[in-house]
Amino acid sequence: MSSITSPNIQFKWDPKTLEIRTLSVEKTLEPLVQQVTTLVNINSKGPSNKKKGRSKKAHVLSASVEKATQNFIDKGDQIARESEYLKDELMDAVDQVRTQGETMRSAAGEFADDPCSSMKRGAMVRAARALLTAVTRLLILADMADVMKLLRHLRIVEETLEKVRMAGSQQELANTFKKFGQEMVTLNHLAARRQQDLKDPRLRDEMAAARGSLKKNATMLYTASQAFLNHPDVAATKANRDYVYKQVQEAIASISNAAQATSVPSRTQAADNVGELAAALNDFDTKIVLDPNTYNEARMRPSLEERLESIISGAALMADSSCTRDDRRERIVAECNSVRQALQDLLTEYMNNAGRKEPTDVLNVAIDRMCQKTRDLRRQLRKAVMDHISDSFLETTVPLLVLIEAAKKGNEKEVKEYAQVFREHANKLVEVANLACSLSSNEEGVKLVRMAAQQIETLCPQVINAALTLAAKPNSKIAQDNMDVFKETWENQVRLLTEAVDDITSIDDFLAVSENHILEDVNKCVMALQEGDVDALDRTAGAIRGRAARVVHVVNGEMENYEPGIYTEKVLESTTMLADSVMPRFAEQVENAIDALSSNPSRPVDENEFIDASRLVYDGIRDIRKAVLMIRTPDELDDSDMEDETEVRSYTSVKTENDQIIEGSARALMAQLPQEEKAKIAEQVERFQEEKSKLDAEVAKWDDSGNDIIVLSKQMCMIMMEMTDFTRGKGPLKNTSNVINAAKKIADLGSKMDKLARVIADQCPDSASKQDLLAYLQRIALYCHQLNICSKVKAEVQNISGEVVVSGVRRLTCIYKMFENLCRYFFVCYGQNMNHAPWEFENSELVTCLCIPLQLDSATSLIQAAKNLMNAVVLTVKASYVASSKFHKVQHTNINSPVVSWKMKAPEKKPLVKRERGDDVSSHVRRGSQKKHISPVQALSEFKGRETY
Repeated sequence: MSSITSPNIQFKWDPKTLEIRTLSVEKTLEPLVQQVTTLVNINSKGPSNKKKGRSKKAHVLSASVEKATQNFIDKGDQIARESEYLKDELMDAVDQVRTQGETMRSAAGEFADDPCSSMKRGAMVRAARALLTAVTRLLILADMADVMKLLRHLRIVEETLEKVRMAGSQQELANTFKKFGQEMVTLNHLAARRQQDLKDPRLRDEMAAARGSLKKNATMLYTASQAFLNHPDVAATKANRDYVYKQVQEAIASISNAAQATSVPSRTQAADNVGELAAALNDFDTKIVLDPNTYNEARMRPSLEERLESIISGAALMADSSCTRDDRRERIVAECNSVRQALQDLLTEYMNNAGRKEPTDVLNVAIDRMCQKTRDLRRQLRKAVMDHISDSFLETTVPLLVLIEAAKKGNEKEVKEYAQVFREHANKLVEVANLACSLSSNEEGVKLVRMAAQQIETLCPQVINAALTLAAKPNSKIAQDNMDVFKETWENQVRLLTEAVDDITSIDDFLAVSENHILEDVNKCVMALQEGDVDALDRTAGAIRGRAARVVHVVNGEMENYEPGIYTEKVLESTTMLADSVMPRFAEQVENAIDALSSNPSRPVDENEFIDASRLVYDGIRDIRKAVLMIRTPDELDDSDMEDETEVRSYTSVKTENDQIIEGSARALMAQLPQEEKAKIAEQVERFQEEKSKLDAEVAKWDDSGNDIIVLSKQMCMIMMEMTDFTRGKGPLKNTSNVINAAKKIADLGSKMDKLARVIADQCPDSASKQDLLAYLQRIALYCHQLNICSKVKAEVQNISGEVVVSGVRRLTCIYKMFENLCRYFFVCYGQNMNHAPWEFENSELVTCLCIPLQLDSATSLIQAAKNLMNAVVLTVKASYVASSKFHKVQHTNINSPVVSWKMKAPEKKPLVKRERGDDVSSHVRRGSQKKHISPVQALSEFKGRETY
């Protein structure tokens, strides 16, 4: 590479290459390229049928090119006179532009007089190319002059940096560092301008990283130099000073390289293997789908097996990681074996289908099973990574704080012991970050993670050196200041790494794993309480608080990527509830328990209160997760997104092993129904959704504050939606036991609504309204009674056939119709104040007669009864509103206090100016695609083919 030499500066840039590296040069050259291109393209398609003669447009364009060229010459003269660098080269470039401009003016004039001449056109094309080349060289030299100015200032900063390193006293250090700071301000300004102007995004990133490194290390340079001057007898001080000095030198070199575009640092090349394991899995999924007629056993079997073994090797490395939990390791191994077996079955089917015109259904099933197994493996690997992240990034500051406390005491032996713990913690963070990178396809995110991890690796020994300095000189304020600076730098770097790792991982996986870990910790916490283990109780409770705080932080950060709305409000509501209400109560219970167990003699602890507070923590995490998943589509949701993977049983729950066996089967049967049955279910669910929308519209009218009827209606609706999802093999209800419990909840809510409605009916003055209301109340009583019966017949609902499921969904579509009118009659009776004698639905002959023929041998009986109950409540809601409007017209006397408060819900606030939204409102903020710019030199190359005519 040719280079231009200036005093004390070696400039590695050859202007003859005509490589445009900045946006400003490209933008300046673009108008001239456009004018020349337009001039050259006149009559380029051959002779015109119009009358021959002079072309006025060609003359106008020729004049505009001449004027633009003169502007370049004038500006070039001014730059050459004012420039401190490359003055001779700039003057030569201006003369070259002047010469080529004159040639272009002559050729363009001749072409304008005779635009049909191919020879004159060719001459003008050659002149245009020469002119653009000369102008481009002039602009590049002007750009190089700017870079020379930056490089000259880099040299000044290097000289000042050397003076800082060689300072022999505190006063000299303070004076030289003050000058160094002033030079750094100027350098940062020049580098920022260059960074914004660079075309190559990699060079912009490198420049930004170097500027950040300079800013970060400037303060450390001063404190480390102070510590070395004051305590030269401590070897750690020199290590700190030399480390920071080297970091500043490398940052200056990076700015120089980025400004000249001479090289790309090796640390950015590490991102070439972005998501290697994820990419291998995706590539394998595409390779397994083959045409049986083209399948070659000798060639394809070894190829696919080799690819799979490569994937399994990567999975084995993750499974063998020191961060991987034992249960997760076993699941990964099991999935690897399943994938191996699925591949062998698939290859066998390809052999069996060789020569067939159409593939058999067995082959299609084998392909689907193969894809499912790779998805299962991928899921386990993602969850393994999230296990690591959840554990490793939980208490990132604790090892550092322990190390500093030991250093403050002056105990060097203890510092060395804690230094080893700190080093292991740093290595763990780096290892987990690299594991996260292996399963991510986010190239920019992975680059940032790896750069942050590299900084953690290099910074860790220096933090330990700072602690050793403080331990050797515990009374030194300079040593303490140096430790504080390294501590702050470490914390900032860990925070950057944490945020970078969060950006390349899925929040859905993070919340699922955090929920399981919280459950494990809650159970450990309760066990420690029951065993009286104060240390374990305190330690586990701290982990719970840390996990909860991290969940809140991550989710709140995620919500910043969305436009404010109902979704973000619901999510932030749940995080606020956990942070402000649930966790303080849990912390109080933990403190009380520790105090009680630590007292002598120990005092009794209210275990029920402690368990309840612990359960609320888990419920709070689960509520946050459900709120986050609220806008996910079925395709976006993972199969296990709403499932509990953990095998840990809560101490507050009572389950038998038989229950656990049953739980794995019911919903699986739902999901494995034949396609015909699934189509029928989908049709019924569509009708069900129509009824649900009616209910939503009716309930949404009313403010539920002070109106328990609306509150109960919403709760029953939510449970019914979970039952509907169960019939499709989805949702939080995983088994028939869950369905039974849901039915019990609906029955309880219906009973509460019945009691509330009877109080309203007692005040109803109109007999017709009273009779309508009682009719709907009879339905509520009937279906509550039926649900109570069905919920007790547990043994009859273990086997669910496709026919029964379809029947249940068909019945579900009726659920909301009765729901629509009930509320209106509640309001009627509330307003009309008529006495009514309540009836006992448990002894009703009508109920008994209607319950006898109902099918009680399947879960769909529960769904049917619940659906009918919901239908009745819908009718009640609507009827209550109709009657309320009549009451205000006829009633003029005072009545008793209302049972419920019927107030129309205020409309939601909307912005005065409607925000522009993209097509996908649930998507994160993404980078816009960059507009592709064609290089002027590339545009000029289009003229080459026009020279010969």
